[in-house]
Amino acid sequence: MYYKQYGDTDMKVSAIGFGAMRYDDDDILAGEYQKCADVAVYAYEKGINYFDTAPYYCHDKSEMVTGLALSQMKRSDVYVTSKTNFGTIGNERTSAAFRQRLETSLERLKTDYIDFYHMWCMLDIEAWEEHMEALYRFFEDAKREGLIRNIVFSSHMQGSDVEKVVESNKFKGMLLGYNALNYQFRQSGIESAYNNGMGVVVMNPLGGGTIPQNPDKFAYLAEGTDLTIPQAALRFVASHKEITVTLAGCTTNEHIDDAVKAVMNLQERPAKEIVKAYEDKGFALNNLCTGCGYCDKCPVGIAIPKYMDAYNMKLLSDEEAACSDRMKGHWGIKAEDAGNCISCGECESLCTQHLPIMERLEAIAKMA
Repeated sequence: MYYKQYGDTDMKVSAIGFGAMRYDDDDILAGEYQKCADVAVYAYEKGINYFDTAPYYCHDKSEMVTGLALSQMKRSDVYVTSKTNFGTIGNERTSAAFRQRLETSLERLKTDYIDFYHMWCMLDIEAWEEHMEALYRFFEDAKREGLIRNIVFSSHMQGSDVEKVVESNKFKGMLLGYNALNYQFRQSGIESAYNNGMGVVVMNPLGGGTIPQNPDKFAYLAEGTDLTIPQAALRFVASHKEITVTLAGCTTNEHIDDAVKAVMNLQERPAKEIVKAYEDKGFALNNLCTGCGYCDKCPVGIAIPKYMDAYNMKLLSDEEAACSDRMKGHWGIKAEDAGNCISCGECESLCTQHLPIMERLEAIAKMA
């Protein structure tokens, strides 16, 4: 296993982290928790020492299963995370509510402390500011008590907004989505964090499944290697000098083996060099929505980023059914609701790629 330094700490973490949000669904529902935990233990045996979980993952069983696995490891050799935000503590936003959530996570994880505790799922600067005002002091209290070791945050913001959070100097690290689809719009954020001595952990390195589901379109990632497309996509992310841990959501031991192979003999390079090497390569940099989220300001409430993600499936497969399946199965949205567009043009004015969003919404609505 290849290891990296976590920011300005003395911690050495595996370049691949175990994303504990992909335990086998059938096993979870059947109560086969040890069977799921065995996969995490196998990851540990393969050298993975970073385990990322949260409340509500896997029908709210992920922390418990991960705790079962941790009880079979040497605790001082591994790093475990969990997360909290307003959605996990109810409307009280009090020290008591925060403490109850944290203690529940500790109990489920069978541990006395959490190495990295996330201010979870900061969608924009406004959400971050609200959480800082209401919760950050509780994070500090828990850290002083030794219940958490490092205060970190999880973000879906773009690079420039991430930079603002980084500049607050309130966090030891961050977790964000980063992959071959959206790297142009997150690059400045990871560079800022790295230069500020923070650890950078990446989720969604396979683009929500888009990359492995379309191997022909992303073959350029594996050029000159013996890697599969998913392995190459993981390596693309892990090879960034600025990125500390690349999370792989693993359901089977084979997934672990694939992830481990992806970082064998890893060569790190600065993000700018990687971007230059892949510039103008691949379908992803042409007319696919990269998920930057800037368009998410619809005055009539259309979930534009979700519809554009679904439309990516049509572009990649040339089949409307793929778009419909993505809307229904992944996002839980209806094609007909795209027809609520009032053609104000606000979304297109915000789109960093200048995509024909209104035209695509119209096409989606006709799929109903």
